[in-house]
Amino acid sequence: MTDRYDIETLQNLLSADELTYHVGACALNKRDSQKVIYNSFYGYAMAVCDRYTNNQEDAVEILNDGFLKIFREIHHYQPAYADVVSSFKGWLRKIMVYTAIDHFRKNQKHKVLTELDSIVYQVESVNEDAIDKLAHEEIIRAIQELSPGYRTVLNLFIIEGLSHEEISNKLGISTGTSKSNLSKARRQLQKILFRYQQPEETKNVI
Repeated sequence: MTDRYDIETLQNLLSADELTYHVGACALNKRDSQKVIYNSFYGYAMAVCDRYTNNQEDAVEILNDGFLKIFREIHHYQPAYADVVSSFKGWLRKIMVYTAIDHFRKNQKHKVLTELDSIVYQVESVNEDAIDKLAHEEIIRAIQELSPGYRTVLNLFIIEGLSHEEISNKLGISTGTSKSNLSKARRQLQKILFRYQQPEETKNVI
């Protein structure tokens, strides 16, 4: 699916030759090219960052920290495969995800991961067909409602494709905690998505 950030990215996306030029110029700390790269990939990067936070302020903080890392390391960048643009997007995405992980660890350093099981929803059943009809932005908004621990594990496992061992190493938690948080995140996400499908007048009582 395409959300508003992806549309912005498609509109601003550079050609392979343009990207190659600006990456080289960024390696020489050319501010104009840094601005071009930032503006061209802002939408794509924000779509990644949005999934790891529940508010715009944190998403922007992750995005800007990520771009600082990108411009600091871009002189080491080499396309991983022939498709220059897709290769750069993959590299950028990885940096944004790792920056989101750093953000999570910094903010959760001395906290116990929130357990959402204490929140009670009166859910009789989840209509999967109804969930399939939800807009992409509604699904992202539902993910943002999860606690930081649940949200991060869900993104890393389902969207980024990391194993529980990899997640445990990156977040500093046990593999058992990673598996438990994923299971609870999935259940909680279903409840949130189901709530989105209810008539407006009944949402406050669910």
